[in-house]
Order: sequence, then C-alpha cells, then structure tokens
Amino acid sequence: MAAYQILIADDHPLFRSALQQALTLGLGQQAQLVEAASIAELEAQLAHKTDWDLVLLDLNMPGAYGFSGLVLLRGQYPQIPVVMVSAQEEAAVVQRAREFGASGFIPKSSDLETIQQAVRLVLDGDTWWPAQGEGGVNLSEEAKAAKAGLSSLTPQQFRVLTMVCDGLLNKQIAYELSVSEATVKAHVTAIFRKLGVRTRTQAALLLQQLESTPG
Repeated sequence: MAAYQILIADDHPLFRSALQQALTLGLGQQAQLVEAASIAELEAQLAHKTDWDLVLLDLNMPGAYGFSGLVLLRGQYPQIPVVMVSAQEEAAVVQRAREFGASGFIPKSSDLETIQQAVRLVLDGDTWWPAQGEGGVNLSEEAKAAKAGLSSLTPQQFRVLTMVCDGLLNKQIAYELSVSEATVKAHVTAIFRKLGVRTRTQAALLLQQLESTPG
C-alpha cells in the first residue's frame, strides 16, 4: 500500500514534532510526513507537488491572515483535504473553519489518540469536528465575498496582497519577490479586479473578513 503523503504546516517546531509523533505512531510506515513552517514554505511544497493526501494547517501561520491560508488552499488545490489545527478552540473559530472549507479541526489541546482518529477519518474521505464544531454558523455576506474573491487569487497574487496589507510599497514588494515594479503593479491591478476593490485600504478590510473570529 502506498504511503499517505501528509504536509504539516505549523510555525511551532514543538507542535510539528508532536504531530509527527502522533502520525508516526498512528499510521506507521503508511505515512510520509513533510513539514512547512510558514505559508511561503507551504506554497513551495505545493508548487513542487500537488497530490498530497492531507494538509494539517495551523490557523496562525506567518504569512496568513486568519483563515486566508485555508481559503487559498481550497481555491488553488480543491482536491487536497485540509484540517485546521489551532490553540484557538472557541466554537466560533471551529465553525468558521467548517464554513471556509476545512475537512476538520483539531484543537491543539487534543491528546495523541484524538489526533490520530481525526487524521484517519479525513484520510478515509470523512470529516472530523470537535464537539464545539457541531452546528452551523452562517458567514456574513462580506465574509462570503472575501472568500470568493480570495480563492480566485494565484499564490503569487495572494503573497502580493498580504504585503500590500502589511503596508509595503510596490517597490518594496518588487524587491522582496525579486520581480519588477511593473510586475507588482500588474498583480495589484489584477488583485483589485478579482476582489472588487479600488484601494489598498479596501483590500485590507476584505482580508480582515477572514480573521479567526468575526470582529
């Protein structure tokens, strides 16, 4: 039987190690595990290979705004199931993960057995939600619009958008990404068109719709 290919995206080495341990014990030789410590590393792994069986995604990752990493993954790689992992365990956070397209949610306080059970279920094509994730929550119209617009962005456009929202100028973004300023301007124009916004402030407000709990 071919090994499951699982990508662990979390910026805390200790928790990546705990997930590695849980999955190695639970799946043994059936699991091939690869780690990513940021959204940029996650994107690099996905650019290299797109047939992952599962991505375990930390909610608060460098380079992400709330659920933006999840929305990006669901938009660009809809074939890959994503399970959110977070120390934020409030019902509203779990329910928003469901609304934004996750296949499950593992609280970081979970024991090894729970983590193993959740991962096995999702690998089998099912979903897994903690008790506080039962029941639904309806996204606001603004959050739905943000989800639709952001899921249409390419990874590079998404990277440019996060830098725009961090207050970087086009020339600074060009330097960071090793591209020309004209390329950045073209990206910004395309991003604004896809998101239906006209200014950087409007783009930043749209991204805020993906924060872990509604403001």
